[in-house]
Amino acid sequence: MNPIRNKKDLEESVTEIRKYAYFYLEKYSASKQQLRIYLFKKLIKKNEKIYNKKELLDLIDTVILTLEDQKLLNDKYYSDSRSKVLLRRGYSLNKIRYSLIKKGISDKYIKSSILKIKENETDPDFFSAIKMCKKRRIGPCREEGNRTLFYKKDISILARSGFSYEISKKVLDIPKEEFKKLSKMI
Repeated sequence: MNPIRNKKDLEESVTEIRKYAYFYLEKYSASKQQLRIYLFKKLIKKNEKIYNKKELLDLIDTVILTLEDQKLLNDKYYSDSRSKVLLRRGYSLNKIRYSLIKKGISDKYIKSSILKIKENETDPDFFSAIKMCKKRRIGPCREEGNRTLFYKKDISILARSGFSYEISKKVLDIPKEEFKKLSKMI
């Protein structure tokens, strides 16, 4: 399919792309980049005889612009909502930042989302680390005899989750009773 062979083919291509976009947005909340990749893969798989991929990407971009005008697609709101969801799951701010970068969100939206989290929450990384410890049953959730044996392993788990060494050490050194009080506050 050469999308711009004539005007009728162009209109059919645009309506087909729009149909796929609506279908995808009904199921999932997506960023512009995610939708662009989905539509491109879907059209490549469906139509093996695409001659000009640049023209196809231009058509996809026009459909994405119309979806933005209709307010069905907005990276700013996606960034805000996704960062809140990831924070509730116990992700660190670093991990939230990098997951949004992988989704193709612009840096200015990522920075504003992170700033909103920092303004609304008190010490979000500390409480996210507590959630991670509770979820993975590490650190203060372990038995007292095993805490010293698994200290390095627990710090490495928290480090891979994006927490700094200071926060990891601070959380892992909390006594069990205080940890229970803090985890009830969350």
